[in-house]
Amino acid sequence: MIELSKAEFEVLDALWLNYPATASQIIERLSDDKQWHEKTIKTLLGRLVKKGALSFEKDGRQYIYTPCMERAEYTLKESQNFIERFFSGRIAPLVSGFAKSEQLSQQDINELKKVIDDWEKQQK
Repeated sequence: MIELSKAEFEVLDALWLNYPATASQIIERLSDDKQWHEKTIKTLLGRLVKKGALSFEKDGRQYIYTPCMERAEYTLKESQNFIERFFSGRIAPLVSGFAKSEQLSQQDINELKKVIDDWEKQQK
């Protein structure tokens, strides 16, 4: 599992919006939300390449970046890591904690019920 800092994740998230992309395109996407200098973003891109999260091709004077994993794949692995580390691999205590602190919306509850219903149907 590739471990990413918050900043590295934000750069990768900007790339997942539409890829492949040049460094300039990624910088432009991030400029609306972040006050990061161009060199900072390029440094983060370099780190992501070293970690194996991105690949690149050189096209003249530009580098064209592509993520090495899909966003859904990364978030699933990170979620599993989180649940394993903090809840001994059990999901119920996580959901229970949100329910007890009243952070589950009715939409969340309905979606969870549907996921469980669908899973139960597949088990039969």
